Amino acid sequence: MTIDRRDFLTGTAALAASTALAPPALAQAPVADADAAALALLGQQADALLTAYPDGAAYLGLDQGKRLALKTRLTDRSADAEAARRSAAAQRLARLQRIDRTALTPAVATHVETVIAAHEIALDGWQRMPVGDMAFLSNNNYRSTPYVVTQGNGAFVDTPDLLENKHQVASRADAEAYLARLEAYAGQLEAETRRIQADAGQNVLLPAPFNDITAAQLRAGAAQPAAEQGMIRTLAEKTAKAGLTGDWTARATAIVDRRIAPALVQQADTLASFRSRAPEDGGMWRMPDAENRYAWLAEAATTTKRTPDEIHASGLEQCRAYAAELDPLLRAQGLTQGTPGERLAALGKRPDLLFANNDAGRAELLAYLNTVVDRLRPGLPQAFGKLVRGNLVIKRVPPAIENGAPNGYAGPGALDGSTPGIYYINLRDTANWPRFELATLTFHEGIPGHIWQGEYTFDLPLIRTLLAFNAYSEGWGLYAEQIGAELGYYDDDPLGRIGYLQSMNFRAARLVVDTGLHHKRWSVDQAVRWLMAATGYTESRAQSEINRYCVWPGQALGYKTGHNEINRLRDAARQRLGARFDVRGFNDAVVQAGGMPLGVLGKVVDRWCETVPA
Repeated sequence: MTIDRRDFLTGTAALAASTALAPPALAQAPVADADAAALALLGQQADALLTAYPDGAAYLGLDQGKRLALKTRLTDRSADAEAARRSAAAQRLARLQRIDRTALTPAVATHVETVIAAHEIALDGWQRMPVGDMAFLSNNNYRSTPYVVTQGNGAFVDTPDLLENKHQVASRADAEAYLARLEAYAGQLEAETRRIQADAGQNVLLPAPFNDITAAQLRAGAAQPAAEQGMIRTLAEKTAKAGLTGDWTARATAIVDRRIAPALVQQADTLASFRSRAPEDGGMWRMPDAENRYAWLAEAATTTKRTPDEIHASGLEQCRAYAAELDPLLRAQGLTQGTPGERLAALGKRPDLLFANNDAGRAELLAYLNTVVDRLRPGLPQAFGKLVRGNLVIKRVPPAIENGAPNGYAGPGALDGSTPGIYYINLRDTANWPRFELATLTFHEGIPGHIWQGEYTFDLPLIRTLLAFNAYSEGWGLYAEQIGAELGYYDDDPLGRIGYLQSMNFRAARLVVDTGLHHKRWSVDQAVRWLMAATGYTESRAQSEINRYCVWPGQALGYKTGHNEINRLRDAARQRLGARFDVRGFNDAVVQAGGMPLGVLGKVVDRWCETVPA
């Protein structure tokens, strides 16, 4: 599908290098000085973002050395802190806009343009959606939502994972910092509760079904004995491994009992107190200024100005095309009756394609995912000229949050490789994961998808690793699925090919159901039934997906929007270069560019075309 480039946000004026016509000897020093000044400012702004969002420092392993003070801190989730972040972002943007981008080399100009765009989108979001969580500049930048806490976001989702998987303990100071973060976690919960109350005063209320789920998760977390909680068990393991004597577990348990458990209960009680006023519909269209707020969420997620109606129609068109492509493959499996979705549903129930829904089956499924990674790795030199490590582990979503968590997602590893990226898969019901779907999911979340792509950003200025753009990153995730197919992974696996096309069709379907829920006023049940019919997903899996779209409006729109644009750029480059086109060079250009608005990515590809030898 072709998308008109005029739709894409660029955030700033076009890039140009004023030194292009100047003799090299005359241009070299001014350009070097301009680049150095711009990069120094970007470095300062990266540190400002890490200070504002110290969770990001922990996830990237940057809370050490000169940033060691961040190791005792978590992101302040209070309204006052949010107001301070907004003010600081406006000041940073003003400084960025004073840079003369015509004096910069193209690469540095792109860095500046990208950071400007991120700040412009964020400030627009703070103005147009002054409720919930405007997350565009945070380490959870894909997850802006009009709700402060839901079953999929909030401190109770994020912080235990950070402590368990990202906080490294090698010294007594590190262990003390862990305890300080436990205290800060309680503070996060208390601050969020005050914001929930404030937003309720503005008639912004988490829809009733998700209020129930979230409150239940919070109560379950509060009721779980501290000794059984992962963040406490891992502290004991980490201190023991580091040879640290002391009453670390007892002190951590005391913080849980004294502050964290009561804060979880208070948050659950606060949500429950608004349950009777909460809308039953999952779409955000009932809240004040909903049209404007959803429009911003769609723009932030896609980095385009496409309207919800245009996006909806595009999704329907793409679903029809994928259904036609799936039909002969399903017929070859003996599935000749019913819609493609009905036939996919039947295929997904074949006993020989399912893992047992018990601990042994879950272990077998995780082992299978690792074989997928091992099988694909040797083929990656055919797709990339520059290879990264692809440092990842595959884990089950923690059972404590699996009822509200997405079906699959990934988190970054440390820049120095000390901790791997983590690809999480939700295994509450293994019937959601027939074997033929799993390779495609692994390509998306792991290699050559999110974990792989994220490692290329480690070579960019730090601020480019901290900032991400949903349409680029999720578009790359789908393009990574395509790379797996193009490397021949499914040449002898027709069922895997079906899983790949089902995945693409599912992302097209997201365009339909997200806009259906929030713009066309569909009910949750209507969206679940439509998604099941289009994709063949089980009701459990479709319900989980729709629940996510309800509380993260717009986020699901970035996937197919970004994927379509990457392919449009590839087709245009192939047509322009003819026999000189090299898909490895194109892939390198896109993956090394890092997260950016899609309009800026188009300029990067144009410049790459100009560098290809005649």
